[in-house]
Amino acid sequence: MMDLARRLALTLALACLSIAPATAAGAATAAAETDAGSDSRAVSAAAATGTAGTASAEDITSVRVALELRGRGVLHVKEEIEFSGKPPVRTLLTRVRHDDTHDRLYRITGLKGDGRLTGDTITLTGSGKATVEYDVTGAFTPMSGVEELRWYAVSGWSVPVRQAVVTVSGDAQIQNLSCFAGDLTSAVGCTVAEMDHTGTTATFEQQNLRPGQALTVVLGYPAGASGGGKPILERRFDLATAFTLNVVTGSALAGLLVLLLGGVGLLYWTRGRDARVIGHEAKEISGLQNGTFSPPDGVRPGQIGTLIDEQADVVDVTATIVDLAVRGYLLIEEQPRQAYDAPDWVLVKRPNAPLSALLPYERALYDAIFDGRDSVPLSQLRGTFAEKLDTVRDELYKDVVRQGWFSHRPDTVRSRWAVVGLILAVLGVIATVLLAWFTTYGLLGLAVIIGGAALAWGGQYMPAKTAKGSAALAHTLGFRRYLLSGKVDTNVPAAQRVELFSRYLPYAIIFDSVEPWARLVADVSGNGRQADNLYWYHGPAEWDLSRFADSMRVFTTTTSGAISAARRLRSL
Repeated sequence: MMDLARRLALTLALACLSIAPATAAGAATAAAETDAGSDSRAVSAAAATGTAGTASAEDITSVRVALELRGRGVLHVKEEIEFSGKPPVRTLLTRVRHDDTHDRLYRITGLKGDGRLTGDTITLTGSGKATVEYDVTGAFTPMSGVEELRWYAVSGWSVPVRQAVVTVSGDAQIQNLSCFAGDLTSAVGCTVAEMDHTGTTATFEQQNLRPGQALTVVLGYPAGASGGGKPILERRFDLATAFTLNVVTGSALAGLLVLLLGGVGLLYWTRGRDARVIGHEAKEISGLQNGTFSPPDGVRPGQIGTLIDEQADVVDVTATIVDLAVRGYLLIEEQPRQAYDAPDWVLVKRPNAPLSALLPYERALYDAIFDGRDSVPLSQLRGTFAEKLDTVRDELYKDVVRQGWFSHRPDTVRSRWAVVGLILAVLGVIATVLLAWFTTYGLLGLAVIIGGAALAWGGQYMPAKTAKGSAALAHTLGFRRYLLSGKVDTNVPAAQRVELFSRYLPYAIIFDSVEPWARLVADVSGNGRQADNLYWYHGPAEWDLSRFADSMRVFTTTTSGAISAARRLRSL
């Protein structure tokens, strides 16, 4: 046995001696290779060192956060940060989703130390180390018998955090604690979460947080430990919930609509309703007394149009032009034309016409037509005529007040109520925006908009006639009934028929019955004989009264179009 051991020892010794030269040669070869590649390894080492240096310049080596309960719901925070390179930036988490309709806010105040707060961003100052302190409100949540403290103690850093330590202290006993590390929604616990022996201080630790990741601490305290802390909630705007329709909003909307629309109706009933005499006096009136034309209440065509619809219309001016011709203030001369020429007429001033007998609105129209000229083609009624139509309209509205038919100018009343309605609608828009943004009662603002729009639209019905105006309207409606019936008084002497029926024609224009009365005027001579002209209307050569109805229809249409083109009066 001993011989066998000796032989094995000798064999191992010989093997070692045989291997030694080869090992020496290998060592020499390795040394040569080492010398040959020393420069490249030096470059690689330098590159590695540079990379490591870059990484260390973009991280926070350590951050220590001390949270202290200060009472009245205030959490005092002190952060001590050690970093490499340029100062990092932290974006505080000041708003999180609370529920479907609200966000939870965390208010940061009283920042001091080596940093500045801009909005919700803290930018550190200094080099290598920084300390900042601030207060947080809104981090406590009262629950049944307990209060929960939740704060994102380390979060929103622009660079990685290698080591984070958070200490929470206060006078109250900690009932439970937990922590989460990683993304904000992470449910992964942090590295360390522990309490000291007194039960009033807790410590949390976490390593290697990436940029933007957080270390969130959650602690439970007895009720009242924060001194009245509670969440700060802000309603989140959501169009779906801003106009929620339920029993409360529906009832409030219906009630407000009834109140507003009822108020508009009450305003009309008390302020915009005509004096009630029409139903008792609206009988047919011929406008003929003792063989002489006498319109009811002495109303003239332009006055009738404004009295009926409370508007100074294009047709009122057109009828007044014809009325001035019939009454001898101007002559209407139809101009000859070829087949495809536009029709035209010349308005000729009558000499020695009693202008002093004209009403103010008639004189304003007369002056606007001629403007110092003795005649003017209808096609040239532009320029100063268009500008002076404002005066005609103004005088028409003044006239109905002067006659005692309205207590206030209809256009002024309409404008006043329209402006009030628009203001109410604008206030409704503002109320809708505010209610929708901050509450779920946006529908109530819509009710105000509807009420304002109704008042603005209903303003056109607000001009109210006086008792005298209502009586004049009743007589005028009876006169219209007579004109539309087409009845003719056969007792009128033949010599007076042309003038009498011509006096009816301007009123027929107002009542949209031009052609029947134009034919009647053209046919008053009887026996099938046709005159060449009327005393107030002359046609071109080869024209006779058989064409008067068509000429009158085209004249009224053309005149109304010329006035409408001036855009000073409301067209039909």
